[in-house]
Amino acid sequence: MVEILAYALGIMYSPGPLNLLSLNAGLNGQIRSTLRFCIGVGCGMLLLFLLFGYTGAWLVTPRFQLLISATGSLYIAYLAYKIGWGSIKPAATQTVEQSETAASKLNFKSGLTMQLLNPKSFIVILPIVTVQFPAAQISGGSIILWSLLLSFLAFGAPGSYLLMGARLGKLIRQPRFFRLLNLAMSGLLFYVAADIGYSYVYLQLV
Repeated sequence: MVEILAYALGIMYSPGPLNLLSLNAGLNGQIRSTLRFCIGVGCGMLLLFLLFGYTGAWLVTPRFQLLISATGSLYIAYLAYKIGWGSIKPAATQTVEQSETAASKLNFKSGLTMQLLNPKSFIVILPIVTVQFPAAQISGGSIILWSLLLSFLAFGAPGSYLLMGARLGKLIRQPRFFRLLNLAMSGLLFYVAADIGYSYVYLQLV
């Protein structure tokens, strides 16, 4: 059972689109509003664990995975664009607190949607429910308990990045640094979107 937690922590807490968005929100001081985003992420993971924990992997057909990956890649690229565009607006039209970035629009619904469309979610879930759960003889009601535990870990991943961003944001006062950091986050998200599109969409079609 320790192996389940170790695997989930290793995947969930590595840099990904949800964690990067939370980090960016923390840098911009949007703590309270982004907590709802983190809760949405956790609830999305709970739904996926319950769905695939009781039905197995037979629902995840290649065509379904392709659709999820393509949609998720486009959505992440859209958020990256919003962050980047908000950062290159003339400084006179925005303040650090009022900068219109994608992070300012993070909420429960967007967290839930992104988790359901995040290919990384399936990298976490499928090996656990198809291999590790049966190996540990986890079935029936135990699936619910483990799904709740792993979903709490999923909430904690963007939550920890949010707190790290908030801590770093307090050390930075000049607006130009915020713009540079937002642009860096935008670039990273574009890279993540391109990587998902290439690995989970393009390579599946060729």
